[in-house]
Amino acid sequence: MPLYETDDILQRGVEEIIVKDEFLKSFNQNSPLRLKMGFDPSAPDIHLGHAVGLRKLRQLQELGHKVVLIVGDWTAQIGDPSGRSQTRKMLTSEEVNSNAQTYLNQFFKIVDKDRTEIRWQSEWFGDFNLTNVIELTSNFTVAQILARDDFSKRFKSNQPISVTELLYPLLQAYDSLAIDSQVEFGGTDQRFNLLLGRELQQIHNKNPQHCFIMPLLPGTDGIQKMSKSLGNYVGINETPNDIFGKIMSIPDSLITSYYYWLTDIPTNQIKEIEKDLENNSTNPINTKKNVAFEIVSNFHSHREAVEAQSYFEKTVQEGEIPTDIPEYNLNPDSQNNLSNILVEAGICQSSGEAKRLISQGAIKLENSTISSNLKEQELQSGILKAGRRKYLRFI
Repeated sequence: MPLYETDDILQRGVEEIIVKDEFLKSFNQNSPLRLKMGFDPSAPDIHLGHAVGLRKLRQLQELGHKVVLIVGDWTAQIGDPSGRSQTRKMLTSEEVNSNAQTYLNQFFKIVDKDRTEIRWQSEWFGDFNLTNVIELTSNFTVAQILARDDFSKRFKSNQPISVTELLYPLLQAYDSLAIDSQVEFGGTDQRFNLLLGRELQQIHNKNPQHCFIMPLLPGTDGIQKMSKSLGNYVGINETPNDIFGKIMSIPDSLITSYYYWLTDIPTNQIKEIEKDLENNSTNPINTKKNVAFEIVSNFHSHREAVEAQSYFEKTVQEGEIPTDIPEYNLNPDSQNNLSNILVEAGICQSSGEAKRLISQGAIKLENSTISSNLKEQELQSGILKAGRRKYLRFI
């Protein structure tokens, strides 16, 4: 990854820096800064939305700064005991450790492992007792916590908010205090939590951390932020063909955002691309191919990016059926559902994704749409097509 211009570091893929003037003073002192980013190991994979912040960390690493990744192993095991939060499921220590290791392996596709410090929340929260919890909560008021946008909306609409949920921002703030964070990174939806960490440091007479607020990358639907639960994500560990194909499905309006936030293409070149798109002097499909190629190259290799582009052009643009289609032997006595078959065969990553494709009419068997989750014994031999890019041969 190349060294970056200061303007690119401060502006490209950055929504806001709090407080920018203060950060610039620290930045210009030429002494290493401790850059904090936390992650919740509630699921084993990361996607391009996470990569926006991680790329910013890598850019600053290249200038000699230290990245500190916080593994939220302690809070992940707490989860949301009420069961209301799908993103706060209670996990065992084994599940947390397994997810965390997978996360770290993927993080190091972007950040430099040798210049990264890994810290586990259990280092400081493992011995936390009730006295420590009360001392932490005494630093803030209920009014301050309810000022967070999502809490405020839920409170006003009489939707329940568990006490556990109210504690999470305080625990994240304490992470900053525990590791002497100087700069914390998070999406726009984390702005309140980052500021709380800054405030807690000041209460304890520490220098307040600077906050890098990153934009939320829209998913392939072009509407909502990228999320595995919404099925609009591009995982950085996915195959080159899948990454390329998914990026080709994004709306044209997102092309330049993906260029700015996810590639190393120089800013002046992207501005020219942006101008060409606005003037309709270039074909958006070709421009989208270029950004897909760059992103695949970042996570795999140049050769694999070439092959992924060729695969897309042949199967999607020219309608060819690949020769190396995976096969699945149908068992007439099996009660297995189609959604489970698609996961077993590696066509879909989850049963939920498979069911979405079926409900959307995106599954075809010998050009006939399958609109329900059929049993294995109801399926016939032939070539199944899932979406626009994936094939499976039933035999």
